[in-house]
Amino acid sequence: MSSTVTVGLDGSRESLAAANWAAREALSRGLPLRLLAAWDSDHDNRSRRIGLDTARGWGERSLHITQHRLQRRHPGLHVETTWIPGDPVDTLSTAGNEAELLVLGSRGLSGIAGFLAGSVSLAVLARIRRPAVLVRPQTAPVPQEHDPAGDILLGLDASRPSDEMLAFTFDTADRYSCGVRVLYSWAMPLLHGPDMAGALPLLAAELDNEWGQALDAALTPWTKKYPAVPVVRQCQQGRPAQDLIDAAPRARLVVVGRRNRRSRIGTHIGAVTHAVLHHSPTPVAVVPHD
Repeated sequence: MSSTVTVGLDGSRESLAAANWAAREALSRGLPLRLLAAWDSDHDNRSRRIGLDTARGWGERSLHITQHRLQRRHPGLHVETTWIPGDPVDTLSTAGNEAELLVLGSRGLSGIAGFLAGSVSLAVLARIRRPAVLVRPQTAPVPQEHDPAGDILLGLDASRPSDEMLAFTFDTADRYSCGVRVLYSWAMPLLHGPDMAGALPLLAAELDNEWGQALDAALTPWTKKYPAVPVVRQCQQGRPAQDLIDAAPRARLVVVGRRNRRSRIGTHIGAVTHAVLHHSPTPVAVVPHD
C-alpha cells in the first residue's frame, strides 16, 4: 500500500470537486496527493478515433493544469500525476487498494434525483478493500474557505459494529478536531395479537434501552482511545437510510460501511449505503469491513 490520497480525475466538474476535497484531506494526513486519470479507448466511438499519443497528451495536460492549481491553493502540498490507458474501474480499483484513501467525484442533481453516483464510482466502491470518499461538486472547498462546520456522522449497526468504521471515523474526527455523531436506527419487529397494541410502547422502550447499551459497548473502546473527540450517540426507532439522509446536511462527512462479501450476482454495496450515496449532499466515506 502506498501512502497517498488518490483521486480519480477525468476533467469533469465532479472529479475537480473531488480533487479539491482530496487536497485538503491529503494535507490533514500529511500525505502526498496522487491525481490519477484512466483512458478507455473502448468507452465510445469518439475515444476509438483518438490515437494513444493524442489521448495521453490531452490527459497529461489536464492532470498538470489541475496539479498546478492545487499547489497554488495549497502551498506545501505534494501532488503526483499518473495517466494510465485502461479500463477506469480496474485502474481505480487497483489504485484504491494501494492508497490510504481513494476519492471520487459524483454528479449532484437537484430535487428528488439527489446524488447520482454513476456507474464507474459504484463499481469501484463495490470492489475495493480500502476506504473511499465520494464528493459532490457543491461540496468542493475554495481557496479562502475555512474548514467545513459540523461533526462526522457515522451510521453504525449496533448489532454488528465494525471496528474498521469506528477506527476510520474517530481518527478522522481527531484530525479534524470535531465531534462524532453516531446514529443507529432500529425497526420494531412485526407482532400480531389482540394485546399487542398496549404492549408496543413498553417493548419499544425495552428495545431502545437494549440497543443503546449495545451502542455504548461498541463505542467505549474508541471514546477511551480518543478522549478529546466529543461523541453524541443517537439510538432510535426508524429507517436507517432515511434517517442518515435527513441528518447528512448538518454533517461535514458521512461514514457508512460495505461488508466484504460476495453474493451470487457479485459484490454489492448494500441498500442503506447505496441510498446514502445517491441522496447525501455531504461527502460520503464508504469503509469496507468484514
